[in-house]
Amino acid sequence: MAEPEGVLSDRELEAMIADGSISAEAPTEDGQIQPASLDLRLADDVYRIRASFLPGKAGSVGRLLHESDLQMHRMDISGGAVLETGCVYLALLSERLALPPGISGRANPKSSTGRLDVFTRLITDHGEAFDDVLEGYHGPLYLEISPRTFSILARQGDRLNQLRLRRGPFKPLKDITFSVELSVPSHQPVGWRARRHAPIVDLRKIGRHAIADYWEPVFPHKGRVVLQPDEFYILASKERVKVPGTQAAEMAPIAPELGEFRAHYAGFFDPGFGGNEGGSRAVLEVRTRDVPFIIEDGQSVGKLVFEPMASKPKNLYGKSGSHYQGQGLKLSKHFAQA
Repeated sequence: MAEPEGVLSDRELEAMIADGSISAEAPTEDGQIQPASLDLRLADDVYRIRASFLPGKAGSVGRLLHESDLQMHRMDISGGAVLETGCVYLALLSERLALPPGISGRANPKSSTGRLDVFTRLITDHGEAFDDVLEGYHGPLYLEISPRTFSILARQGDRLNQLRLRRGPFKPLKDITFSVELSVPSHQPVGWRARRHAPIVDLRKIGRHAIADYWEPVFPHKGRVVLQPDEFYILASKERVKVPGTQAAEMAPIAPELGEFRAHYAGFFDPGFGGNEGGSRAVLEVRTRDVPFIIEDGQSVGKLVFEPMASKPKNLYGKSGSHYQGQGLKLSKHFAQA
């Protein structure tokens, strides 16, 4: 009998770790296995590189890194190192894969990573696309890291990205369009704009960075906000989201041809997200491009695409604690929340 197709749950991820399909330099840590994804950990080696790249069908990431002029210098982050804004880094990840036939993967930044404006993309050997892991892939995993607004202090074991594995082809069930919330009481901000030249964000210091040092509030004018070029904003959706326990979801652009801004970095929504009474808003990580762009209250900015789980997770999102269950407009967990 064929195994059910869909996104693999925590139960199946645990089984793949047990049989060696997923291996790592160190034992799996508490909280690393999510209801429908696996957090990926930084190993000790990070390389400052000249430019982003893909190895291509015939290429090995390690060979390209060491046999070309791509590498600028190597950093040992076992004791911590600062990854600076405007630079591109390549990190070896602790996890490696030996996927069985029929299993493929897709990666996304973790929510906290996206809310820090840290751009990350997964790279595999022989990869022709970022964030995609081909069916049956055997090999190491690498992460491209590019802090855009805040420099970060990173250490071996930090988790910036997550991997979702799938049995069979992608089969969307439905999608839901969501819009931006700009209509709130006058004394409340509708968003936050990142301050430039802010202090370093220490990824291990949860709830210990003062909001005012890193962010300034955004207030609408007549139900509108003008997004300034190359600035980073945190906004929230007008709609509240609920993801059933038998489904997973991913945020996607509603209309790429609009082209004036990017509405998200981190796009995975686990089974059980929004399971609290009333559901949870989607947080939008927005970066504009070349020109100022006006957004209005209720303007459509993206969609959630739902797909089936191969099995129901053992633990639904939020059951063992989460910084973002029941969220409204919320910054990353690194900041002292009001």
